[in-house]
Parts: sequence; C-alpha cells; structure tokens
Amino acid sequence: MGNSELQNRLKIISGNSHPKLAEAICQTLEIPLAKAEVGRFPDGETKVRIEEDVRGRDVFIVQPTSPPVNDHLMDLLVLIDAVKRASAQRVTAVIPYYGYARQDRKHEGRVPITAKLVANLITHAGADRVITMDLHATQIQGFFDIPVDHLYAWPVLVNHVREMKLSDLTILSPDPGRFKLADSFAKRLGGTIAVIDKRRTGDSEVEKGHVVGDIKGRNVLVVDDMISTAGTVSQAVHTAMEFGAKSIAVMCTHPVFCGRAFERLNGLPVSELAVCDTIPIKKRPENINIVVLSVAKLLAAAILRTHKNESISELFK
Repeated sequence: MGNSELQNRLKIISGNSHPKLAEAICQTLEIPLAKAEVGRFPDGETKVRIEEDVRGRDVFIVQPTSPPVNDHLMDLLVLIDAVKRASAQRVTAVIPYYGYARQDRKHEGRVPITAKLVANLITHAGADRVITMDLHATQIQGFFDIPVDHLYAWPVLVNHVREMKLSDLTILSPDPGRFKLADSFAKRLGGTIAVIDKRRTGDSEVEKGHVVGDIKGRNVLVVDDMISTAGTVSQAVHTAMEFGAKSIAVMCTHPVFCGRAFERLNGLPVSELAVCDTIPIKKRPENINIVVLSVAKLLAAAILRTHKNESISELFK
C-alpha cells in the first residue's frame, strides 16, 4: 500500500490526554495526524469537532484514559460518537492505558464493576474495536462485545534490559498477582525468578512482605504493569534491599504516579526506574533516574496491521 493511499484511507485522531504519543505514531507511519478540535464549552462540557473528511475511512482514536480519568474518558466517548456520525467506515479506540481497570470484580458487597461499565460505554459510543496495552486485569478483554487487541509492552522493556547487560539477574514479582508477568521476563532474559508474599491493608497501603526465592548478591529487576501510588514498588525495593540484593532496577508499563507516589519515589534507592510512554509524565519524582521508553512504534505496527486486517499476535513471537 502506497503512502499516499495509506494517508487517504487511514486516519489517526488524538484526544487531549497524550497528543505526543499520537504524533509519534503518525511519524512512524509517515502520515499526518488528522485535524480535530477537542476542547471545553464554558460550562465544562466536552467540545469536539473533526476538521477533515473521515467518511469511509479507517479511523483510530488515540486516547489513554489517564488522570484526570473522567475527563479523558468523556473526550474519548465524544470523539468516537463524532467520527461515527461522520460516517467513518470503522472506528478503533486506541487506549494505551485503560482507566478503571482495577475495578474489575466485586470484592465486597454493593460495589460496582466499573471496568465493565467503561467497556459498555466505549462499545455503545460506537467503537468497532479496541487496541489497549498491559491491562491490569486481562479478563477485561471479555467485558467487551467487540474485538479487543491486547498488546504487551514487554518487547520494549526486554530490549532495554538486554542493553543494560546485567549478570546474575533475578526478576522480582512485587506480589503473587504479578508472578506470570515476572515469569515471562525471566524466560526471555534468562534470569531466575522471585516473588514477594505481601498483604494489602488498603487500596494504597501494603504490609511488609517476605521474598520467596534467592535474591542475595544478585541484580534484581522489579517488574509491574503500573505504578500508581507507588506503595507496592516502594515496598518491593525496600524488601529486596533487606534481603541482600546487589542492585535494584524497576520497570513498569504505566507511570500513573498519583497520591503519595512522589513522596515514595523521591530518592528511592534504585539504579533506574524505566517506564513506558503510555501515559504522559507531567511531573517527575526527584532524586531518581527515570527512563521513558516509547511504545509508539509498537502501537503504530498494531494500527497498521489492524488496518490491513493482519495478525497482531505476530508482533509478539
């Protein structure tokens, strides 16, 4: 497919949450970012206007639902509605970070399953499919009644670790729930695996954990899908130090950084904290080496394969 034909058939629109990522995707695909106005009416309502023809086009809307989650979610819904009513042939919501993912089940009585509610909203707004990355709970794919392509950031993160050339590497899962993620890193990097057995006392507080596995005298890599209040990662780092780790690095996909995150991350004794650009980092913690790795090329490849009706799973073989 020629570049001019691709420009004509494929349109990428950005919401307000992460225009830099959308621009990087377009640069990779060598197509311009479609023109769209996403703003606010005086009373705060979302105002959207698509400023070029999308009739019969394959439209991809790039909008992670990162904080402020409700504003960015509403922007996404209105953008989907706008391009659907403008007669787009197909509308794909590209949501690198899926907000409300942690509310994926009823852990007690009289609470919502908001991850399902958001899936319903996106579907009923008119999306034909969804592309997302490293969902906090993979079963959320099943909450949608439309196709969902669930991407993984591990190719980007693993390549970065290989460039670090660490010996005596141990992949540390900060809790049993992230063991599968840690195991996938260990298999690809050839390291051993360890896990912290911890107890959570609240939405952002965890008790002291114990390490299952040997990390003494080893280079430890803590992996997680997101850092929100940083309670989990901070506890994991301090536990690794207590159990004799030689060095500690942290990697995660989504740098949400909210609540007490900056207090906990400031001066955290790690060689580096590597995160992906699924969410824009508007404020950085101090006295910590943060490395931002781009997923733009991975998302661009997924978008192009979707446009051509080719396999997405081929990207992860």
